[in-house]
Amino acid sequence: MMSKKKARVIAFYLPQFHPIPENDRWWGKGFTEWTNVGKAKPLFKGHYQPRVPADLGYYDLRMPEVREAQAEMARDAGIEGFCYWHYWFNSKTQLLDRPFKEVLNSGKPDFPFCLGWANHSWTNKSWEIGTRKVPVQTFLEMVYNKEEYETHFFSILSAFKDHRYIRVDGKPLFLVWRPLDIPNPKEFIDLWNNLAKDNGLPGIFFVGIQYNMLPEEWTWKNIIYKNAPDRAAELYRQVIDAGFDAVSSRGYHRADYYARSMWETIWRSIAIRVFKYTPISKCNQDIINKYLYVKEDRWEDVFPTLMPNWDRSPRSGRKARIYTNSTPEVFRGQIEKVLDLLKNKTDEHKVAFLMSWNEWAEGNYVEPDLKYGHGFLDVIHDMIIDNNCQ
Repeated sequence: MMSKKKARVIAFYLPQFHPIPENDRWWGKGFTEWTNVGKAKPLFKGHYQPRVPADLGYYDLRMPEVREAQAEMARDAGIEGFCYWHYWFNSKTQLLDRPFKEVLNSGKPDFPFCLGWANHSWTNKSWEIGTRKVPVQTFLEMVYNKEEYETHFFSILSAFKDHRYIRVDGKPLFLVWRPLDIPNPKEFIDLWNNLAKDNGLPGIFFVGIQYNMLPEEWTWKNIIYKNAPDRAAELYRQVIDAGFDAVSSRGYHRADYYARSMWETIWRSIAIRVFKYTPISKCNQDIINKYLYVKEDRWEDVFPTLMPNWDRSPRSGRKARIYTNSTPEVFRGQIEKVLDLLKNKTDEHKVAFLMSWNEWAEGNYVEPDLKYGHGFLDVIHDMIIDNNCQ
């Protein structure tokens, strides 16, 4: 009797757990993701902070044994592979690429992977603690042009050809965080597809992240009457029409919209503007789960996102939105919803992105911690692996 997976779960993987000169310069010597995680404070009674890693401790991703252990845990849980965030600004500037380069060049761990292009400029608001009164300053800006696209492609061609690289419909999967920020996305996509075919690949399977509701819909009238228009189909089609093969859908803007009461919204606005005080903004994860997904997530070319928790207070302090009661059992219900969305799709397209493997400063991770241990990984295993299939 062989087990079969009910979904292709691909976990976003943050490489910012090792020091780099740029972060030393911008945030202080030795800064990594752990810097904010370790100094986080609880903001209300029962607030789960700081979060402390269990099995791997406050690890350094320059250590191959850490990467091996992560892959083993993910594999055991039924996760198909990691989507490494890829910080390419231009041909001269790439950041946080050491862990992935070492994975690629060493051949270890022998665990599937793909790349997600984090195509956004870096500013001093990337990590907001202590920067509220500082004018916005851009550290690194994205550069888009044909020459950059070509250089970018050839810089990761060896990754695309690696046997571990995750494929959909036989093509290497490449995810873009802000697909519509690319000027003329079709030009970029057509160029890469042609380059791929010229270099022995069948093309690239492009996935663009898109929300099923945008924050612009949070007008006073919409919040009071909860009558924001349902634009998910339009928003998803914007990405598909731009040339992408699929959408990685995200629903937390919509979930937050429905979870916020009129009185909470009014009070928070008055407190910030009049009293210069920021009330804590929190919501039960059960309520968030209720509104994360839409019927369009059943489309063949839409890949829904699993989101076990959200608490960005280590980065943003009191400005953060905090989900409470984010337990493994609550997460089980969310996975059940996603499996229902995927059940009628072809096996190749039963993709769900997991947000995330290790976004500790966003409270958004499934790695073991001191409170829940392997709880989130165990739930993924229980729900994803179907041991009754031949």
